[in-house]
Amino acid sequence: MTTAAPQGFRASMDWLHSWAGVFFGVLLFTIFFMGTLSVFDREIDRWAQPSSRTGGAGAERASLDTALARLRALAPPKATNWLIYPPSERLPSLRIGWSGGGADFTVRDLDPSTAELRPAQGGPVGTRLIYPMHYSLHLKWLDLGYWLVGAAAMAMLVGIVSGVATHRRIFKDFFTFRPDKALQRSALDLHNWTGVLALPFHFAIALSGLVIFFAIYMKAGIFAAYGTEAADRTRFNHEAFSTLRRPPALRPLAGVASLDAMAAEAQRRWAGRGAPGEPMLVTLRNPRDAHATVELRRAWRDRVSLTADTVSFDAATGRVLHEERLPPASKVQRWIAGLHFIQFDHWLLRGLYFAMGTAGCAMLLTGTLVWCEKRRERHAKQGLAGASLVEAINVAGTVGLMVATLAMLCANRLLPGGLDDPLGAEMRVFFGTWAAALLHALALRRTTSRRHWRQQAAAVALLALAAVALNAATTGDHLLRTLAAGRWAVAGVDLGLLAGAALAVWATVRLGLPRRAALPATAALASQVEGEAA
Repeated sequence: MTTAAPQGFRASMDWLHSWAGVFFGVLLFTIFFMGTLSVFDREIDRWAQPSSRTGGAGAERASLDTALARLRALAPPKATNWLIYPPSERLPSLRIGWSGGGADFTVRDLDPSTAELRPAQGGPVGTRLIYPMHYSLHLKWLDLGYWLVGAAAMAMLVGIVSGVATHRRIFKDFFTFRPDKALQRSALDLHNWTGVLALPFHFAIALSGLVIFFAIYMKAGIFAAYGTEAADRTRFNHEAFSTLRRPPALRPLAGVASLDAMAAEAQRRWAGRGAPGEPMLVTLRNPRDAHATVELRRAWRDRVSLTADTVSFDAATGRVLHEERLPPASKVQRWIAGLHFIQFDHWLLRGLYFAMGTAGCAMLLTGTLVWCEKRRERHAKQGLAGASLVEAINVAGTVGLMVATLAMLCANRLLPGGLDDPLGAEMRVFFGTWAAALLHALALRRTTSRRHWRQQAAAVALLALAAVALNAATTGDHLLRTLAAGRWAVAGVDLGLLAGAALAVWATVRLGLPRRAALPATAALASQVEGEAA
């Protein structure tokens, strides 16, 4: 009796772990892969927008008032928010943008020293395609993307707990990797190793992701406490996040006071509170209305918390209207959010986040591969189509996602300059290629030789090499030149692409090896894998 209960419990945890992976594996991989790339989203922007590669945060900068004049000339009348992003070390362009009122969120880059409009050479795919894909999947209807990401985060927590309960030898798993064994065995070893290696990181990332969007996931509780009217939501935002929202005056704004003077006043107030820093974002709300407000947010570069210390001004007079004062609970929430988003300047930690995110991607991919390997031939002999369909979806959702991302980067270098909406074109390439990867995997779903895995892995290698070559051919910034010039953002993306190509070549070769003939220990191995697989 004493041994039967643990065996039953472990078997139930193994079932829960496996099926949580089956149902949420593709979604989790998408979130992890895009989140891992988002660690260097601004660096990817610099690679994708060659005009942003020059200039630096320490160079002479154009004033905010000059940037505002450019913004006023470009923003459509229906935009309800005007945005100015001062240059930073990670993104030295002076960036302006607008949104709201039915206007799409649009950004344009200016020369940081002259505020002259830079040519549209590629879209900001790091901050506008990859990063939003991580937390919203670009699904805006009824906040569907946020809810799917939240469900995936819960599944991740379930997978972590059930995975720990399933494995008898977690410490031993950390030191066990046998790449020369059968694919199913070596993939399981890699799944266990990456899962144990980054276990605290995976738990913290999944949990903090839920905490970040608590206002969406706990909306029913907020409605019960505050009400459902627009005024009730404004009151909640003011009490929870210390935000200021002025009702419109419904008469035109005569003019905007000096933004540079407002920035100087905000910096004086930040220094007086022991938080010296520079503005990270300047937002004009209702910019054409007499009750327009100007919000200045302090940069996060020197701290973990995403507390913005926002100072709000009356746009017409420059008078201070409000200073952010967060309640203790919101300060904790912002600190947890900062731990997740890693917006502070610490390149060693940024590299570790990227490595742990990569480990998470490997864990999810190898777990999927183990599940498929266990069932492919058995289900084919039985004439069952379910496992092959799930495998095709997983091929497209993991390796196919990489193919789509790399195709988008290649398109970024091939699309002609001067397009009105280069980002839109790149997004169409991304989603179109992803759909093509799914069709390819479905067409080969009856295979028992991993052809769809191998062919898409080979496409990853070819496209990664092509992206590096296209960057060198279209911009002249080959790897030797960027390394010599100290352009680490561009060089880092190229080096990452080359490393990805090397891994894809290895995976293609490994997936192409014939399945091992039956050995005396095969039955025992199959039993062990069946009991340990996650």
